[in-house]
Amino acid sequence: MKKELLIASALVSTLGVASVANAVTATMSGNHNTGLVGKDTDATSDSDVVSQSVQSSFSVSLSETTDGGIGIATSFMLANEAVNTGLSTAGLTLTFTDGSKLDVINGGNAAKTHDISVPGGAGEAGVSLTTENRAQTDLDFFGEATPIGFEWHSASDFMADGLKVSASISADDGAAADGSVELESSWGLGATYVTSAGDTAVTIGTGLASSEWKDNAQEPSNGSNGFHIGFSAVTGDLTVAAGYASGDKVSTTPEVEIQDNTVSKIGVKYVAGDVTLSVGFTSAEGDDNTTLGAAGGSDDSQDITEAGVSYAVASGVTANLGWKDIDAKNDGSNDTTGGSSWYVGASMSF
Repeated sequence: MKKELLIASALVSTLGVASVANAVTATMSGNHNTGLVGKDTDATSDSDVVSQSVQSSFSVSLSETTDGGIGIATSFMLANEAVNTGLSTAGLTLTFTDGSKLDVINGGNAAKTHDISVPGGAGEAGVSLTTENRAQTDLDFFGEATPIGFEWHSASDFMADGLKVSASISADDGAAADGSVELESSWGLGATYVTSAGDTAVTIGTGLASSEWKDNAQEPSNGSNGFHIGFSAVTGDLTVAAGYASGDKVSTTPEVEIQDNTVSKIGVKYVAGDVTLSVGFTSAEGDDNTTLGAAGGSDDSQDITEAGVSYAVASGVTANLGWKDIDAKNDGSNDTTGGSSWYVGASMSF
């Protein structure tokens, strides 16, 4: 029996060494946010509500480099309990010796890669608007892509100092359109330019994309398409950023075309030691129509004002205090699901 145990131990040890020697490099990251959210909607009745807010995520990144110097990487999520998001699994990213990259399988859309991040609030403050209000509030609301696609990223200083560009394309995955429309194909272009003006670092980002859709009865008269442009200026601890986007959006369920969308964003952030102060404003409008192009009435709109204070308590631990107000209209009439919200909580990340 002792002999068998020694053999088994030697075998396990050998297999363990072999698996380590042949393993790719794996890194883990994640975060856990917990706090309280207070909400007061514009409904006529008393609508003050305080509840707990919890969002957690845990992801794993895998990477290795070939003997020829080409990097191969992918990632997957084990958990993602954040609001309005689900688990995401990356395809493969190939990094070449000249610094360029190629995302293959679920490559994404190049327009979204180059949108500017505009400061806003802190934490998870917000109210849930009615689904009939379809005004888009993100700069990259357009530019969907199927898993059968790739995105190419240039190296830094592509054709000019401070310039990076990306291009993407995706093809039909064969899924049939039944109760909702299905994405058929897409393409996207994007660019980011970084320069300086005295002591100020300036970043300009822009993107252009178009996505075609199919329907079981009739194709939408317009697909998702549009462009965005924005800038960020950083002087010491102060950041000022703004962005603008315009285009059309296809909502998959129910089948609605949201046309003539415009989004304008501006935000300011100031870092004072361990404390970060931020404010932001977003103005968004969208005309929602059916897939057959019938008139959808007046525009839906959202005017969002937000502010936040974040304090770095310890490494990986941040305390957040946030406030947000949403003035919303649905088809030109006051949307009573709009209102104000506050948040107080903490974020722990690794």
